[in-house]
Amino acid sequence: MASVYDSERLAAAYAFDRPPVHQHILRAARLDRPAHRALDVGCGAGLSTAALASVAQHVIGLEPVPAMLAHSGTVAPRARFVVGTAEQLPFGTGVFDLVTAAGSLNYADLPPALREIARVLAPGGTFLLYDFSEGRRSASGDALADWFAAFEQRFPWPAGWRPLDPRELPLAACGLRLLDHTGIELHLPTTFEDYLRYTVSGVNVDSAVEARDWCRDTLAPLFAAGDLTVVVPGYVATLSHAPV
Repeated sequence: MASVYDSERLAAAYAFDRPPVHQHILRAARLDRPAHRALDVGCGAGLSTAALASVAQHVIGLEPVPAMLAHSGTVAPRARFVVGTAEQLPFGTGVFDLVTAAGSLNYADLPPALREIARVLAPGGTFLLYDFSEGRRSASGDALADWFAAFEQRFPWPAGWRPLDPRELPLAACGLRLLDHTGIELHLPTTFEDYLRYTVSGVNVDSAVEARDWCRDTLAPLFAAGDLTVVVPGYVATLSHAPV
């Protein structure tokens, strides 16, 4: 089945036009020690993989859609990338002391994906499952939230994504347990041009030209007084092997 992410435009947009969210969330996770080998499941263009360079010696990003890896060498030059799925990880048992998944399991068949993550996770290893929402609002009022609602109505999101709450997953049956779940709210100072590139980088935008023109015209008044602090809510869940 064709994926909405099988797109040269999306590969470039996700590589170069998204905000630096992953490193902020990894800092919030408060890992107690650096990892030797880390795996990023469903890495997309590689931004989430690049963020692991500060916490792991060897990093591998795994992505099911080859087209999304077009710029991975530029985005994360220290990492290695592999094409594969979360449900059938092409790695040996117990080889990673850190596994991460940033919003990617929302598209996966969860029970087999979780079992595979538990399988490749080394004894005593850590699995960080995290996600974050779109930057729909600013810290200075409701104008950006109102604009984003109109944007989503004009450019609706495609089907395929499913909400995921780590606290409600069948973790024990898959060999995992939840150690911690922390809500996060990032406040990112953002220029008009940065926010414009960000909004037209999403999977809901088929025609970047049409969207860019509409977004530029309608966003300009919101940034007339200068930069905005965009609020990005999210969470990070820390998991490990379930006790035998």
